[in-house]
Amino acid sequence: MIKQHEKRLVSDVFKDIPAVDEAFVQRMLDEELLTFNQKIIVLDDDPTGVQTVNGISVYTDWSKDSIKQGFLEENSMFFILTNSRGFTASETEKAHADIAAVITEVAAEVDKEFLIISRGDSTLRGHYPLETEVLKKTVEQHSNQVLDGEVIFPFFKEGGRFTIDNIHYVQDEDYLVPAGETEFAKDRTFGYSKSHLGEWVEEKSEGKFKASHTTYISLGSIRALDLVTITNQLMEVKNFNKVVVNAVDYVDVKVVTIALLRAMKLGKHFMYRSAAALTKVMGGVNDKDLLTKEELIKEKSSNGGLIMVGSHVKKTTEQLEELKKCSFIEFIEFDCHLVLEPEKFEEEVNRIINEAEKLISQGQTVAVYTRRERLDLGEGKKEEELKLSVKISDAVTSIVRRLNVRPNFIVAKGGITSSDIGVNGLSVKRATVAGQIKPGIPVWVTGEESKFPGIAYIIFPGNVGAKTTLRETVELLSK
Repeated sequence: MIKQHEKRLVSDVFKDIPAVDEAFVQRMLDEELLTFNQKIIVLDDDPTGVQTVNGISVYTDWSKDSIKQGFLEENSMFFILTNSRGFTASETEKAHADIAAVITEVAAEVDKEFLIISRGDSTLRGHYPLETEVLKKTVEQHSNQVLDGEVIFPFFKEGGRFTIDNIHYVQDEDYLVPAGETEFAKDRTFGYSKSHLGEWVEEKSEGKFKASHTTYISLGSIRALDLVTITNQLMEVKNFNKVVVNAVDYVDVKVVTIALLRAMKLGKHFMYRSAAALTKVMGGVNDKDLLTKEELIKEKSSNGGLIMVGSHVKKTTEQLEELKKCSFIEFIEFDCHLVLEPEKFEEEVNRIINEAEKLISQGQTVAVYTRRERLDLGEGKKEEELKLSVKISDAVTSIVRRLNVRPNFIVAKGGITSSDIGVNGLSVKRATVAGQIKPGIPVWVTGEESKFPGIAYIIFPGNVGAKTTLRETVELLSK
């Protein structure tokens, strides 16, 4: 038995995992998807959830018109950006109840079955289990669907997130570190201590759902292509108990998706809490090469680009330090701690807008970054800190919203930062995911309704990439 707190060498772990015939698995998956006719609706708690897909729509509101448009699209899947990781618990509860009610109403009108994927963080942060519990309750109240279980699937290869022996790991260079031992587990709002996903569910649900009642889909069954056993495991799930999926590569996702599709055809209904890998596989999204500058920047402009850095995780700070090696970028620090002094805070925002506008119009690429120390109000102040972080995010957003010059491109670093800039700064109602500029780093092409129509908007998650990836991304866009 692997202990939760043990970090493991990547090379040691992966050499013991049997290979599988991926082409054979893909053929089986394609056959299952041919007869699968449900609309997949992905509720994304920040805009980084599209980091594996391309050619898919993202709606930034959950009005009936938007959801109906999503249902009527040819694609089998669409995303709704909730940005709920930046919400309080009560805001999250209301949003998810509202969304689920509209989904069930529209589904009945268009006579279409659906399933909901609650796309959460691959490092297990977010309003869990609140979001999926509210979705389950609302869907069951407004339809005849009964949800038998919930599939927990945080694997995300591009970010180095793997589940092995039911323990979720985060890759740090040559090592796999149990998620509960990482900085992400110490998140002031969404912290946790368990790395074993069954125990994590028990911890987050305060004992309502037990690790001992959880169904575990093992890598042994997956790599043996034992679809009968996996499907039978799924058929036995009831009372909204949890299904933990082990995975180290996309082929594992494909095998489990085949079993899920078979179980659904036999009448089972599941809720999903997953990272971004499942959406790509279940949505039947094809691979696409990484995007080039020519694909992204189609309007010739002498203006510079804009980089907005908000995330405070260690990886973002390391990437920012690496970015500072670029001599062609002007850096502006935003003293966000002035949020405690409203007049000075407003002056600071005005200073940054004026400076950024002048530099961008002179052809200079500008990076605006928030002060790296987190604002700490002390113990027992989580909600107050969250509210202040929203004020800071609003200020960052206003910098983009008030710009009078169109940048050549925009990069936003951090999930909540990129959501707020996309929705409130750029006024995007519907965007198309063009693909990825680097693995796990998605690009929106903004709609005609937005502040800068057709601009390449790069959504760079706080916790993805190597130290050099942000610099490499900006260099690619700038050369």
